[in-house]
Amino acid sequence: MMLKIIIFSVFAFQLIINITRPIITLYASNLGSNTFEIGILTAAFAFFPLLFALQAGRIADKYGDRYPVIFGMIGLAIGMFFPYFFSAIWALYISQFIVGISNIFIAVSLQNVIGNIAKESNRDQYFSMFGMAVAAASLVGPVLGGYISEHYSYNSVFLVSLLFSIIPIFICFKIPSIKKKRNNRNSIFESIGLLKIPLLKKALISSALVLYSRDIFVAYFPIFATKAHLSNSQIGWIISLQGLAMIIVRFLLPKLLEHISRDKILLTSVLLAGASFLLIPFTHNLVFYCVLSCLMGFGLGCGQPLSLTTTYNASPLNRTGEVLGLRLSTNRLSQMIAPLFFGIVGSWLGIISVFLVSGIFLIGGTWFIREDKKTENLSR
Repeated sequence: MMLKIIIFSVFAFQLIINITRPIITLYASNLGSNTFEIGILTAAFAFFPLLFALQAGRIADKYGDRYPVIFGMIGLAIGMFFPYFFSAIWALYISQFIVGISNIFIAVSLQNVIGNIAKESNRDQYFSMFGMAVAAASLVGPVLGGYISEHYSYNSVFLVSLLFSIIPIFICFKIPSIKKKRNNRNSIFESIGLLKIPLLKKALISSALVLYSRDIFVAYFPIFATKAHLSNSQIGWIISLQGLAMIIVRFLLPKLLEHISRDKILLTSVLLAGASFLLIPFTHNLVFYCVLSCLMGFGLGCGQPLSLTTTYNASPLNRTGEVLGLRLSTNRLSQMIAPLFFGIVGSWLGIISVFLVSGIFLIGGTWFIREDKKTENLSR
């Protein structure tokens, strides 16, 4: 029963985010923002999480996971309020700042609680279920947001998300609150020092690669697709197919791990995602956009659950929330820098360059997660 509550909570908060994230790009563009300004808006989502992710993890360890999730769910509702009532760029910025910090408290606490209730033998399975809930929301959210924005208005998307956020607030009161004894208060430098653990460092790098590339696709593909004369609902379907591919690959992941090493799965998945990015600009057909989005989903879908399990298993027992916070800090650093960088690239060289450079970065990033016998033995 507890696992069902957690999975529902994961799906609920990810659904709210996935309904709105692609729409924010289109909404901002409709309000007159250029490629660089959209990059800044996308980076706003990661700004406060970068500063507070470690603290969110420590709070989860010290006070338990329930109240940070409730706080985050209430924050999500507030974040949906501003774009619904105010059709202005500043409202989108405020929304992204609030949603970003709310997301970090929800994500780190739900990841921590699912790691706590799982045993080492079934942790891969539990985190795969966590990942499937995220992917299911990635499937439903963009389609729903695309149809609402196309047939009603951009503001209506945020109204629906606001309504969707009410029930999860009450459901989250049932989440267990497991507190962990801490002998001392670690400094930020001691937390960063955990990166000396080779297995943990590899997990964080692979997670950052997956998250930033997913964000870049969601932020910049709608602009690219609009110039290719696709409708909002078609854009929503293409992004949602990536979520469907993630569901499929995460369902198969436990079986794949029985036959293939973690390193080989990670390496292959990131290469596949990188190749898909490179091919997007040379595709001028709706069917091919759908195929490449699916291939990207297959590639990106393995990264999150694998890195989550590896991160939790490599963490000191009384610092799991802190280490998961460190993982999310790394993710948010990449999610903040990447949109700014690609916003500049897109402004100077055109939107096509965003996909080409991102594909090269992904493929180049496989050097950091290549198979290593020492860390491979530890990950088994």
